[in-house]
Amino acid sequence: MNPKVDFYFNKASKWQEEYQKLRTIVLDCGLTEELKWGVPCYTLNGSNVVLIHGFKEYCALLFHKGALLKDSEDILIQQTENVQAARQLRFTTLEEILETEPTIKAYIHEAVEVEKAGLKVELKKTKEFDMPEEFKTALEEDPELKDAFKALTPGRQRGYLLHFSGAKQSKTRVSRIEKATPDILAGKGLND
Repeated sequence: MNPKVDFYFNKASKWQEEYQKLRTIVLDCGLTEELKWGVPCYTLNGSNVVLIHGFKEYCALLFHKGALLKDSEDILIQQTENVQAARQLRFTTLEEILETEPTIKAYIHEAVEVEKAGLKVELKKTKEFDMPEEFKTALEEDPELKDAFKALTPGRQRGYLLHFSGAKQSKTRVSRIEKATPDILAGKGLND
């Protein structure tokens, strides 16, 4: 146990009991406990394997390379269609965790083996993501914006493309592009 992470398990939460049990299970699997992104993250030789986090409707174990797990029980969940590597095991009660503890441990052990083997998830390249027509037009009309966008890291480019594409209506896409243009020109990502 890492004392820097204790606060997460000690704070009042809807999922406090569930978090405690998940912590015990993960630590029983020999991983190192760290605090990353404000949540408990469990690593093997410095590489992220699994983390514990919670939402309004459920708490979860998130496997960073979950897409590479066999998922023999068919219980891993892809959070959104844009999540490429991570997968979740979701829980809504302590009883669910207790009933599936052997399966949880098996999945964690498999995730450890994936990490030991050095396997990597093949991620879609930025150019494979859809670019909305409105953004294509904006780039064609503004060479400075086009150069600034090309200069962004691939992750920042993907963030913008997903943000722009997420709007259903053209006018919303245009509005998002206009709002993001100063940040793109400044070399900033969507959430910088």
